[in-house]
Amino acid sequence: MIEKYLDLLAKVYVIHKVPGFSRNLDNEITKKIKRYFYDNGIRNALIANFNIPVLRDDMGALWENNIVSERLKHLAYMRSDADLYFWRTHRKQEINWVEEVNGQLHAYEFKFNAKKIPKPPNAWVKAYPKASFQVITPENYLKFIA
Repeated sequence: MIEKYLDLLAKVYVIHKVPGFSRNLDNEITKKIKRYFYDNGIRNALIANFNIPVLRDDMGALWENNIVSERLKHLAYMRSDADLYFWRTHRKQEINWVEEVNGQLHAYEFKFNAKKIPKPPNAWVKAYPKASFQVITPENYLKFIA
């Protein structure tokens, strides 16, 4: 029943569904779906939290959702045919956003706190050595969304 409502929300552009990425490696999770709101205001209303940023404990999730919604607008404007995914393993290694364009993989990690810049997960590097990897922060996000 919940899946029907979530599907309806995707059809009316309230949420965007992103499937898991895998090339059939044993440790990759593909049956999960991540969902992002096109508008953080709707997200905030559902969780009843309109606090200013310094009073919030979910800034990382807000940042990720905002960057995804802006990237979707950018890709639509550019008429990109990129396939969009997230990547996760059973051992909890994760990449927030993966774009596949013309067979080339581009991985992105979204971090609100620029002091915590991660490296790509070892399993990702081993499985996809030719893929690019970039961390998107408040300091460099404009190139990603414009």
